[in-house]
Amino acid sequence: VTLTRGEAFFKVTHDTAHPFIVRAGNGQTRVTGTQFNVWKYNDEVKVTLVEGSVLVSSHGDDGGYRLGPGMQASYHAGDFEPTLAQNDDADNSLAWRSGKLVLDNLSLAQALPVINRYLERPLLLADDSTGAIRVSGVYNTREVKRMVDNLPKVLPVYLTRSKDGSTVLNRITPLTNKG
Repeated sequence: VTLTRGEAFFKVTHDTAHPFIVRAGNGQTRVTGTQFNVWKYNDEVKVTLVEGSVLVSSHGDDGGYRLGPGMQASYHAGDFEPTLAQNDDADNSLAWRSGKLVLDNLSLAQALPVINRYLERPLLLADDSTGAIRVSGVYNTREVKRMVDNLPKVLPVYLTRSKDGSTVLNRITPLTNKG
């Protein structure tokens, strides 16, 4: 399977003689029997293992790094090797399967790739200081546009539109006291 964008959950029956391969970005995930999730956005790929084991390579060869249950590998196009981590919040990575979008104290810069998968046009950041603002919450994946429209009610931001019609998040600059 080749995943060019989006997210997919796989449940593969064990068959050592016929491994299942998912290609995403420049890398691949090789499986002989397991449950795992693959997410791709722009040039970033994340593989989250639920059970069994997989081999993850960031540059498409048959080798790679073995993940155990609860582990996550992530890589960008051109990375020599994936970044491996124990994913204590595997439920958050799979929340989309239940129609939930979970943002757990993420910066807006970290949250945008997750939010943008549910929008027709990408949500943009005006600058790095806007991207540093933290956001948390559990949202319905069918109501992400409404969640974006309500961000100014809970964060120090306001919304504008870019020339192409995309929504842009802008940080509200606090007033300084000149007293």
